[in-house]
Amino acid sequence: MRHLTGFLICLGLVALFSFSSMNAHAEDAKKEEMKSYTVEVPYTDIAFDMLPIPGGVYKMGSPENEKDRADDESPVHQVKIEPFWMAKFEATWDEYDTFRYKLDTQRRKLSRLKETERDKKGDAVTRPTKEYRDMTFGMGHDGFPASCMTQLAAKAYCQWLTEITGDFYRLPTEAEWEYACRAGTTTAYSFGDNTDNIDDYAWYFDNADEKYQKVGQKKPNPWGLYDMHGNVAEWCLDQYVPDFYAKSKSCKPAVFPVVVPTTLYPRVVRGGSWDDDPDLLRSAAREKSNSNWKIRDPQLPKSIWYHTDATHVGFRVIRPLKRPTAEEIKKYAFERDPAAELK
Repeated sequence: MRHLTGFLICLGLVALFSFSSMNAHAEDAKKEEMKSYTVEVPYTDIAFDMLPIPGGVYKMGSPENEKDRADDESPVHQVKIEPFWMAKFEATWDEYDTFRYKLDTQRRKLSRLKETERDKKGDAVTRPTKEYRDMTFGMGHDGFPASCMTQLAAKAYCQWLTEITGDFYRLPTEAEWEYACRAGTTTAYSFGDNTDNIDDYAWYFDNADEKYQKVGQKKPNPWGLYDMHGNVAEWCLDQYVPDFYAKSKSCKPAVFPVVVPTTLYPRVVRGGSWDDDPDLLRSAAREKSNSNWKIRDPQLPKSIWYHTDATHVGFRVIRPLKRPTAEEIKKYAFERDPAAELK
């Protein structure tokens, strides 16, 4: 009997070891996937780099002793982040115009190439209507960050990119954005607590000559991401709720905190811009959209695609390691029906 018991214990230990090994191998396989890569838009010469952002737990928000902090950045709370890739640079006009003007479709047709299933799905994504004037406002196009788009337009770009590449892309949540911006740091900026060397890392009001600048000219953060501080502020998925952090007081890390938008205003942008002072470029700083971002829009009703007066706002994409289900895409409004923006 003792031999049988010992045999069963050994069997159990072997099974447990095998299960643990399988889990370890699965985790190793996932980590192995997390390498930088380049997205190449079919039928065009448009390409951009995606960098791996490791998962982890961090403290979101700013401590009470941080200079120039705002009340909506507290309390500091723990958040658990799953691994994802993030674009090395802010989305540029070259990339964004390929989407909104269907330049990829035009080039495919000119080349007389056969339409694929991905092409069909990409062509079916609703695009922005033609703008009433040049949305660069003379600040630069090739290699410059795209701006003036609504959160809906940025989401539509992500949906189009998903369809034409086969990989799932979306905007980051506010928590994911701050995690990537901090890049493992706990200081006010990813380069420290003071602004003595801010000119090395960011375009802001004092050095940007009153306009956005080409992406990637300043130093990157510790994870290799450029322009996370300044240049253009970047859309996140969230509705802006000033006291949202207060709802995360649990001692356990919050898992995928996000406020799904239910009203048009306000929504979250992060990072500060060329038109902001350094305090809004801090890793924890939050900014919210408002109706003044459409003052120069002559249309009635106002366009659901453009913020004519938000030349300081752009976006960058992420790709989660774990692809969401159809139910999750709907639950978190990763994609958005344009009709919903009119409600």
